[in-house]
Amino acid sequence: MLEFGQAAAAAPQSDLIKDTTEATFMADVADASNEVPVIVDFWAPWCGPCKTLGPALEAAVTAARGKVRMAKINVDENQRLAQALTQQGLPLQSIPTVVAFYQGRPVDMFQGNIPPAEIKAFIDRAAALAGDGGLSEAIEAAEAMLAEGAAVDAAQTFAAILEEEPENAAAYGGMVRSHLALGDLDQAEAILNGAPVSISKSPELEAAHAQIELAKQAANAGPVADLRAAVDASPDNLQARFDLALALHASGDVQGAVDELLDLFRRDREWNDGAAKTQLFTIFDALTAQDPIALNGRRKLSSMIFA
Repeated sequence: MLEFGQAAAAAPQSDLIKDTTEATFMADVADASNEVPVIVDFWAPWCGPCKTLGPALEAAVTAARGKVRMAKINVDENQRLAQALTQQGLPLQSIPTVVAFYQGRPVDMFQGNIPPAEIKAFIDRAAALAGDGGLSEAIEAAEAMLAEGAAVDAAQTFAAILEEEPENAAAYGGMVRSHLALGDLDQAEAILNGAPVSISKSPELEAAHAQIELAKQAANAGPVADLRAAVDASPDNLQARFDLALALHASGDVQGAVDELLDLFRRDREWNDGAAKTQLFTIFDALTAQDPIALNGRRKLSSMIFA
């Protein structure tokens, strides 16, 4: 079983969010921030904005799934601690004051009540200081598995990543591609449809959508040899040329498919409601942004469009 991020993600709520005092400050904040960033909420019972901000902070910290922890300090009950921290430069004369600690020192802060979006941004900045807990390396490993044909292992690794970070677009895209590689189109589509709305427009999921569309087309693609013969016999048969492009892509000849579609677009860009351009964009979207076929194909298409 993968171990990236397990300690943080498995932390119970009692460890994730604590009421901290002068006696426990070193353990709850200074020492704990050497493991993950700690968000410290300085509040008081008489502070109106604190009553709104506190629960919002707790919700954001909980949503971060162990990437940060939270310590709540009642300044009325811990006046000596507040005075000591003020002498060290923290502006605690006004509350609520929220400070992010990492590796034993304050690294970010804000004062007063702020909207949920700004709270999330604050939490995200703090969480980023500690990296992603090895998720990037895990994604690279899963991609390598997929490239080597170990689609089952890749799917399991991508699934483990999503357990750690449910909104990881790269892992969702990888899961879709893994199931496509396994020939399970229905499951690939179900995974894509189940992705969180927050990442539905990400490049990884846009690519996954295009890959599923191409996989559906491949299931109905005709024999390359027969379609090539039909095009050679009648070069102006644009439907045959379009079908040949689909068959070429289905057989793994992506460059050949792009070339046929570019030729079709050159012959009649408006044919079948611009089907050649639409199909080209589907292929480009399914490739990585830096893929040479996509880069060269986009450039050639643009030169035709703006000629």
